[in-house]
Amino acid sequence: MAMRLSEVSAAVLETQYAVRGPIVARAQALERAGKRIIYCNIGNPQALGQKPLTWIRQGLALGEYPVLADLPGGSFPEDAIENSRRFLEGSGHGLGAYSESKGVRIVRDTVAEFIDRRDGGDGSAAVPVKADPDSIFLTDGASKAVQTALRMLIASAHDGIMIPIPQYPLYSASIALYGGKQVGYYLDEAEGWALSESMLEDAFVAARAEGTKVKAICVINPGNPTGAVLDRDNIAMVIRFASRHGLAILADEVYQDNIYRPGLRFVSFARVMAELGETDVSLFSFHSCSKGLLGECGQRGGYMEIRNIPVDVAAQITKLQSVSLCANLPGQLALYFMVKPPRPGDPSRNLYDHERSAIMDTLKARAILLAEGLSAIPGYSCAPISGAMYAFPRIDIPAGKTDEDYCLDLLETTGICVVPGSGFGQKPGTAHFRTTILPPVADLESVVHAIAAFHATWR
Repeated sequence: MAMRLSEVSAAVLETQYAVRGPIVARAQALERAGKRIIYCNIGNPQALGQKPLTWIRQGLALGEYPVLADLPGGSFPEDAIENSRRFLEGSGHGLGAYSESKGVRIVRDTVAEFIDRRDGGDGSAAVPVKADPDSIFLTDGASKAVQTALRMLIASAHDGIMIPIPQYPLYSASIALYGGKQVGYYLDEAEGWALSESMLEDAFVAARAEGTKVKAICVINPGNPTGAVLDRDNIAMVIRFASRHGLAILADEVYQDNIYRPGLRFVSFARVMAELGETDVSLFSFHSCSKGLLGECGQRGGYMEIRNIPVDVAAQITKLQSVSLCANLPGQLALYFMVKPPRPGDPSRNLYDHERSAIMDTLKARAILLAEGLSAIPGYSCAPISGAMYAFPRIDIPAGKTDEDYCLDLLETTGICVVPGSGFGQKPGTAHFRTTILPPVADLESVVHAIAAFHATWR
């Protein structure tokens, strides 16, 4: 007899992932029927027209087919050839063979150098961070790294993970899949989605009162879906909170290059922990070549760095990695080129700087256009988009209607595909949706005008 739905694991049945949920399925059906759809549901930059960086694609081409480096005519710059050769020599057998479970050593060495530079190796930090290549694990995108950390932390049905509300549904889905408990803490929408220590304490105390053993707190910075950027003081507060309650920290930092508002900058949890001298809080931090300015979602390259993790525990992470043998090699190569950009004066540097600046400039313009455009719609409010690539506007809807109703009707009427706020979590009595800033400016302007017209009629 064929397998029945009643035989499927309850954990699988309870797992939800709104970013590719029923509304997206309906959008795809409408598109097949001939309707033009603008997909604003997921951070997938190249699907919406963002061009890949030449530096990354040259590295991938040379890694996949090394003989390109020897072709006459000098099609590839010397710095790209040199770096691809270093990767291939370090991998031992090229992209067609497995690497060690943690990932190719030369890539992990280079990721460690990248972290050192980012976190004060230039002399800007009072306590420079020193990364250990043996504490770096290369993964199939940051999502796989997050799931590995959660798999390590959730040991029973009573184990809870604190996650922001709103959050990226990877966290709620994975916690459900692994049989743990989601402990939501609200972000402060009135303060631009900042973290509030009182809200953290309230969530922690309520979970403990229900018998939940809280194991860790997840923070997404810059925020998905909120677009908020945390300052150093907010990060230090979270670290002290985690230390006080014996929690590990999961720092989702995949949008660290995407900072738009003047005066703001990305500060890593690793850097602040070093400055505080904190050695008792376990830290899992994540980065990826899918997001940021690369947008190489399809390459599935990412890494996890661990700090303050005992050797015997780290060995169990390596064991989990080995179950999947290793992360895919093209993703490891893309990550290598991400953390090893061309140096000033190298042949590829001018083009690299030009392409990055062009992407950043258009993202900044779109962030302003979308936040201001949505905020101008009667019945809407939208916090400024300081970073990442999303907006999470609040919408007034009639009693008896839901944000799912709203987003489905918006899709059917306008062809705009967004994700209901309920898929990310929101305060009871409020309604939101998540949309990206990624469509081209002309399309984004059309999106704002279409939403305004739709909302006036729908209300």
